[in-house]
Amino acid sequence: MSKSLLVVAAATAMFATTCFGVAHAAEKDAIRIGFLTIKSGALAAGGKQMEEGLRLFLKERNNIIAGRKVELFVGDTAGQPAITKTKAQELVEKDKVQVIIGPLAAFEALAIDDYIRKTEVPVISPSAAAEDLTQRKPNPWFVRAVGTSAQPSHVLGDYAARELKYKRIAIIADDFAFGHEIVAGFQRTFEENGGKVVQKLWSPLNVADYGTYIGQIKPNVDAVFAAFAGGNGIKFLKQYDEYGLKAKIPLLGAMTTVDEGILKSMGDEALGVISAGWYAASINNPDNKRFVQAMNRDYKQDPGYYSMGAYGAALMLEQALKNVNGNIEDKAAFMAALRNVQISNDPRGKISLDALGNPIMDIYVRKVERKNGKLINTVIKTYPAVSQFWTYNKTDFLTNPVYSRDYPPANNIEK
Repeated sequence: MSKSLLVVAAATAMFATTCFGVAHAAEKDAIRIGFLTIKSGALAAGGKQMEEGLRLFLKERNNIIAGRKVELFVGDTAGQPAITKTKAQELVEKDKVQVIIGPLAAFEALAIDDYIRKTEVPVISPSAAAEDLTQRKPNPWFVRAVGTSAQPSHVLGDYAARELKYKRIAIIADDFAFGHEIVAGFQRTFEENGGKVVQKLWSPLNVADYGTYIGQIKPNVDAVFAAFAGGNGIKFLKQYDEYGLKAKIPLLGAMTTVDEGILKSMGDEALGVISAGWYAASINNPDNKRFVQAMNRDYKQDPGYYSMGAYGAALMLEQALKNVNGNIEDKAAFMAALRNVQISNDPRGKISLDALGNPIMDIYVRKVERKNGKLINTVIKTYPAVSQFWTYNKTDFLTNPVYSRDYPPANNIEK
């Protein structure tokens, strides 16, 4: 055979091999992603925003991650623990999903914890912030794309005492695990820096009216810390202003109380509220600018806690899949990659996970302002690389009880 014929034969063989490889990759099954969200009830607005963030991510990649097509299977939990468990079982056993993003609420994540351990399905939490899932009872199949409940409120308690010089605080919060843990983190750092929490008011998650609670707020406090999820911040701030307290007592908020997802439904009653969180739509970096522009284009709103959480979870999924060359079928290798992700293109900034699967990330102190006719959370201070353990020794932190309605004890409550 002539040299030229040999070259042609070799090229033909290489082309055939390449075509076979492409065809083989194309024939490989799509990665099946389960998504647990809430479409009804008090937390439905957050659930909708989570889905928007995730669908934007998939749209940007044409439903291909790490060279493989992906299929999304959505389960509506209705914000009910029993339904959450049923939907998780459907996703795993019926839809055969290989990874789950969700659920939204802390009590939902706790409800499926045992099931996830048993079935060994990787879970990336885009919202659920229950402390012990990455503390005293870490689940080897669970990682978080967002902070624990108290991670931002540790910062806010420190800021309120050290920089705002507040001495006496009243607290009102949603009476469920997320609210309890947010309040506990705030109280701990605020009181360790010389402040006193002199009042705690707990309102049901589905409360219709805050008037009774607002009427109980002590008039001689320096500020009120309000910790709400979903749309409850909208109702509370409106009534707080209507009762005339906005002009008298400054308001601090949890990240979700004045989240971008609900700021669009607020008015001047939100102006001046200071909060802390791991995201603000005003963060000034190229990745965030692109993300905000895309959310504005597709959904006509700024991203916030829930949409950023889902988008961030998808970024973690993508990086882990790239690290295992798309081979999600090797669960052990994929989970190891997931627990070791380091994200450099997250809109929040650089993200890494600690040994228990929780992000170490910047926490931003924010103030609600109006710019160009729109309410935004302006970043007024950045606390870099904040751990779920704040500045505490990890071992000492974990020997204490998990944050709750009763821990730390409220020793400064006034009758």
